[in-house]
Amino acid sequence: MRYIFILSLMILFAFTMISNPPSNKKAFINGKVYTVNDKQPLAEAILIEGNKIKFVGTTEEVKKLIDASAEIIDLNGKLMLPGFIDDHVHFTSGGFYLQGIDLRPAKSTAEFKEILKKYAEKNKGNWITGGNWDHEAWEVKDLPTKEMIDEFTKNTPVFVDRFDGHMALANSLALKLAKITKDTPSPEGGLIVKDPKTGEPTGILKDNAMGLIYSIIPPATKEATYKAALTALNYARELGVTSVQDITYSQDLGVYKRLEKEGKLTCRIYTRMPIADYKKLVKDKIKVGSGSDKLKLGSLKAFADGSLGSSTAWFFEPYFQDTTTSGLAMDIVTDGSLREWSIDADKNGLQLSVHAIGDKANNYMLNLYQEIISKNPRWDRRFRIEHAQHVRFEDIPRFAELGVIASVQPYHCIDDGVWAEKRIGEERIKYTYPFRSFIDNKVMLCFGSDWTVAPINPLLGIYAAVTRRTLDDKNPNGWIPEQKISVEEAIKAYTINNAYAAFEENVKGSIEVGKFADLVVLNEDILTIDPVKIKDVKVDITVFDGKIIFRR
Repeated sequence: MRYIFILSLMILFAFTMISNPPSNKKAFINGKVYTVNDKQPLAEAILIEGNKIKFVGTTEEVKKLIDASAEIIDLNGKLMLPGFIDDHVHFTSGGFYLQGIDLRPAKSTAEFKEILKKYAEKNKGNWITGGNWDHEAWEVKDLPTKEMIDEFTKNTPVFVDRFDGHMALANSLALKLAKITKDTPSPEGGLIVKDPKTGEPTGILKDNAMGLIYSIIPPATKEATYKAALTALNYARELGVTSVQDITYSQDLGVYKRLEKEGKLTCRIYTRMPIADYKKLVKDKIKVGSGSDKLKLGSLKAFADGSLGSSTAWFFEPYFQDTTTSGLAMDIVTDGSLREWSIDADKNGLQLSVHAIGDKANNYMLNLYQEIISKNPRWDRRFRIEHAQHVRFEDIPRFAELGVIASVQPYHCIDDGVWAEKRIGEERIKYTYPFRSFIDNKVMLCFGSDWTVAPINPLLGIYAAVTRRTLDDKNPNGWIPEQKISVEEAIKAYTINNAYAAFEENVKGSIEVGKFADLVVLNEDILTIDPVKIKDVKVDITVFDGKIIFRR
């Protein structure tokens, strides 16, 4: 009898579910909805059905469209925006960073050493990598040396990078394992920094020289990468990030596919694979837009130069601080590979996004893109220059003329602004992070973080672009204030513009009927508060694919 009773309950429950299936509708009412849709900029409420936006309008209109089964979320006047899109991240690296050593808080050489020492004590014998130190934040601005850390890392190999990812510090054991001595020549596109008196390596390796040590570090396992990706996804949802444009390697891609299959991918990922691997994508008949709604392929990443912090960004003129160098063009630039690969990849329907920071690197890429346009068949190619950091004013209109997207990272502006002028002088500083000039010249401006180089929090990026107040608080009215932009323009650069950069402006990036229900609700109205306070604003709710994935 007991089994018959349980069976009867199960049948009744099944019948009830068929007769009254659970609603897949959600109504957000009584809010301030900033849609980033010029045809309907503001609304009060939206209706979601499944994973798509069904209606955008007033609270009364939405109430008329729902029944008792719909979930209703009262926004109580809070600001809703499209979910944030980050146009440039190193996503699994970010997960590893959250799990590992963090040297960014060190504000002195003593703190740098103390953090490393404590971490090394708990991780004896294991490679210590990552870190993201910044010597410009220390009391002495000199680069660190192996001698600073050798004493407490004699049996533990160390290779910790500067936050820009373009140079790293190795201890003596790491140099020994990599067989780097005073007689080791610097590779093309890289530099082994050596003591001018003894000729011995100091422990600092820049750009391509870093590969000498990376090549001997045991690669992360698939399971470790999987856990790092989950860590990154959990962190991103707290910050309202519903899409990222990632620098993706083959193991990362495998992990993302697994997460998607398991239903754990709580962020849309637009992958950009290393350009050196483009022939495999061509062989697999992958073009821009290949993949699924949550995981896209068809874009490539390359490097034209290094970074300003490492004095390896490639300029026309020598550095002001070190007149012996104008920076470094990458080896694939100097040997012609980047040009050859780019022309062929574009011909095969793959998008090019190339890192260029110095003014000469940006000029080189604009010239290369112009050559590609003249040689290859016409298509909607959407070239990208990643960072576009120091661009001569005469080159800015060329971005628009050639259809080149300026994929920039605004937080770098308030960070680099503390020390950049001493690197390149007051004249070149005038065209540094020229956000206003890009917009005024009708260039497609897109925003991201370059996480882990900078925080992934989009609100910090918006704050940086709008205020340009450097981290040392010495520029309260903004560093190069004529390049500040509005909050609305910054939001656009973090939403619809980024969707465009990934060929997805028709499915996301704004709050419009038919688009994916990727949304964020903030605890303050960044459109009306003092912009200085934007950095303290928090995310209250994150909605991804129609589901609430985070509540604060």
